[in-house]
Amino acid sequence: MTLTTAFLGLGAMGTPMAAHLTRHAQANGGRSLVWNRTAARAEAHAQAYGSEQATPELLAEADVLFSCLPTSADLDEVLAALPALKRGAVWVDCTSGHPDAAPRQAAALAERGVAFLDAPVSGGTGGAESGQLTVMVGGPEADLERVRPLLDTFAGRVIRVGDTGAGFAVKAINNALLAVTLWATGEGLAVLGRSGVNLGAALDVINASSGRSNSSQNLIPARVLTREFPATFGLGLLAKDAGIALDMVNSTKSSAPMLAQTAGLMRAAANIIGSDVDHTAALQLIEQMNKVVIQ
Repeated sequence: MTLTTAFLGLGAMGTPMAAHLTRHAQANGGRSLVWNRTAARAEAHAQAYGSEQATPELLAEADVLFSCLPTSADLDEVLAALPALKRGAVWVDCTSGHPDAAPRQAAALAERGVAFLDAPVSGGTGGAESGQLTVMVGGPEADLERVRPLLDTFAGRVIRVGDTGAGFAVKAINNALLAVTLWATGEGLAVLGRSGVNLGAALDVINASSGRSNSSQNLIPARVLTREFPATFGLGLLAKDAGIALDMVNSTKSSAPMLAQTAGLMRAAANIIGSDVDHTAALQLIEQMNKVVIQ
């Protein structure tokens, strides 16, 4: 059976993810619809990759719909605006959404005869372009198996982590941990910089020792020391995800003071440095606090 897929949200991640789905559809005789609130992006995607620009009405023909939006509130707006959906379809939300939103969205879609999976992704734009993202899925296993071949088009690993909302939960904690290691490493380098240490050499040592992390090995050398800060994943989005993790801390009555403090620091960095800059630019706030440049 040939499938019609739809992808909603053509940002830095969504554009290459939708391109992988388009190539899969072309190879298997299916259709690949794309939609974006800024219609010009969908038109550009159709011209570049051979997908089909969709209207809200045309999305009702999709057997599987993917979304990759900034927040769960954005998905709420999109769902409210769609006049119809195909009964029996599956909606796969790759947004870094809120765990509390997932059960409500799943229930609303169930009333329309559509299954729902929360399936946020990790791996950045590089992983999206190479088709090697990690997808963490919350929802019924049977629904996941229906769409796994499609997820495999842009994923290196697809892991079911629990019931509805679990995917969003794991994503929030994962990104909160990213924020923790990024900020802590930045603080350490600021101290070393004020001590007159060569920071490139210091990172070489750290990355061969127990203090290493993705932040120290990949992010800081390529983005901070070079002063490039290429905009791939926005600081405002990282602050949002750390805030979701803090919501989880409070809702579960957990004790996680480091996550709580880091969420506040990320929000401060986004307010002072800017929401749209790359998330690694959070270290510019540490630089201001210490009157040192990490380079």
